[in-house]
Amino acid sequence: MGEKFRPVTAITMGDPAGIGPEIVTGTMLSKEIHACCKPFVIGSRAIMERAAKILGKELQYHIITDSSEARYEYGTVDIMETGEYDTDSIAWGKEQKLAGQMAIDWIMKSIELGMAGRIDAVSTSPIHKGAIKLAGVKEPGHTEIYQHATHSPYALTMFSCHKLRVFFVSRHMSLVDACRYATKDVILENVVNIDKELRKIGIENPLIAVAGLNPHNGDNGLFGTEEMTDIGPAVEAAKERGINAIGPCPGDSVFHIGKSGKFDAILSLYHDQGHIACKTLDFEKSVTLTFGLPFIRSSVDHGTAFDIAGKGIAGCVSLIESTMVVSEYAAKQHEKEGN
Repeated sequence: MGEKFRPVTAITMGDPAGIGPEIVTGTMLSKEIHACCKPFVIGSRAIMERAAKILGKELQYHIITDSSEARYEYGTVDIMETGEYDTDSIAWGKEQKLAGQMAIDWIMKSIELGMAGRIDAVSTSPIHKGAIKLAGVKEPGHTEIYQHATHSPYALTMFSCHKLRVFFVSRHMSLVDACRYATKDVILENVVNIDKELRKIGIENPLIAVAGLNPHNGDNGLFGTEEMTDIGPAVEAAKERGINAIGPCPGDSVFHIGKSGKFDAILSLYHDQGHIACKTLDFEKSVTLTFGLPFIRSSVDHGTAFDIAGKGIAGCVSLIESTMVVSEYAAKQHEKEGN
């Protein structure tokens, strides 16, 4: 047997005023990460050195301009910088325009590398929505930035939590708007795209469970009719296309059933429906993946934690999990493409 394929995985530092630099430092000190992928950091050496000092760690740094220059050796951090910044002006735990600009520059560098085929995956540390807005960014978050900058027709958000793969019809919109948005056509489009992306990672004929919206699936119209007018018809339309979809499945039980691995994926009808289920099961190991891009992207599912930034107490479990999971999926995609 040949050597196990280890994808080249970029790790962006996130907002330099948040906990990103600290959790990136902890992640690069994880032997698990180096075993599953070839990791390097897109960020600032000065900022990372400051974080390492707070954590009481000493690291060796290797500045690179391309992924091909990286050594990928445990104990040495390969780091790619995107310019010179006044890093001394970055204060821990504060919303700052420069911090937002640095975070965006690192994201855009990862996109540049991904589009050029220089990386297989990217694991992103948290950014601050207010800071990137100060830097002139109009998109609300990572997913929209990556979709727009890569000109991808869609960007599917998937939560990975143990055996659960949870996709979402909608993300950042009010609950009222999310319910209105979950139409037959939108649900069907999501199911079709989920089927397509799961096949890319080697899951043949994936079983996709579509969650219901109302209590008890609406109970034949007593508590809502969306299951009859939109969700059920979307599932039937998917079946007519040869997709292995089932539903609507009651929202209060579909995730419990799914955690045993019965479904290959679950389509959540709105943001919190799936988030609450996954985060209750395992908060730290619930990570976000984005499919539909030219490369796979993952992220921690927590924020910049300005209140504890710079204190050396931030846990890096989520970023380690994010990096391991996205590398696992990138390896599966590589294996599928090689067949």
